Amino acid sequence: MNNESKKVSILIPVYNRENLIEETIQSALNQTYKNFEIIVVDNNSSDRTYEIVKNYTEKYENIKLYRNDKNIGPVRNWLKCIEYATGDYGKILWSDDLIAPTFLEKTVPHLKNEDVGFVFTGTEIFVDGTSNKMNAYFIGETGIYDIDNYIEGVLFGSNYPVSPGCALFRLKDLKQSLVINIPNKINSDFSMHAIGNDVLIYLITATRYTKFAFINEKLSFFRAHNDSITIKTEEGILALLYDIAKAYFVENYRPDLIPKLNSLLLFHLFKYKNDAKKLGIRKVSDFYMSKPIKIKNEVKKYEY
Repeated sequence: MNNESKKVSILIPVYNRENLIEETIQSALNQTYKNFEIIVVDNNSSDRTYEIVKNYTEKYENIKLYRNDKNIGPVRNWLKCIEYATGDYGKILWSDDLIAPTFLEKTVPHLKNEDVGFVFTGTEIFVDGTSNKMNAYFIGETGIYDIDNYIEGVLFGSNYPVSPGCALFRLKDLKQSLVINIPNKINSDFSMHAIGNDVLIYLITATRYTKFAFINEKLSFFRAHNDSITIKTEEGILALLYDIAKAYFVENYRPDLIPKLNSLLLFHLFKYKNDAKKLGIRKVSDFYMSKPIKIKNEVKKYEY
């Protein structure tokens, strides 16, 4: 039997998922690794989500259910889950997604290596009621990789995850790496649209470690549907908001990467020109809270 001394907190923030939450909870309950708790925080749902989960708490002692008095937005609800957790490790499971029964069994051992900041798995993105499926985040063989591979890979567009829904972290890193509202010049409330806060969990955690782990197996399953944030947000808006999160990271943690990121930001300014105007982004420096020295002259002629 595997050593299960480390307790895992499976964190499920939820809002109005009465048709999906049971399947998500069941995928958590089916874990072959048994030392886990399930923390569900209902963000004041207006449907039967709370009642459905409450029925589960009457059958399973390791499911803990909490409810907010009012809707506090998605990111603050993530934080609530983290604050209620009592485990050594934290696994965020979005309320519309699934994990394979062996997810914890396969991921937990990698965090025994103190150099490893997080471990993520291959993922299937699927659409209910159809045969539409797509594999994502398969970066190579199962193993340990240099952390800079993730940092530069996710910043500059390679096949690395932004969503922590396919990963396992130490709970302390989730607490320290979650940015509630990313500072920005366009007055966008990142705590409410939750675009960019997710990738910062990875990136900020990455600054504390030298390695990450990858499992070349399909152990995470992301559901694509019209109510998911990534589906209902326009492509350009999505990319530009993630760019603000990336700029926040390099400005505060990796200023050596600013020149390289600026090339991507400039490309996106042209590719998503109309969306940039909608957001109030007119030049590369608008992605940053301050003006990094190396971008002023570079972009002056491109302002519109």
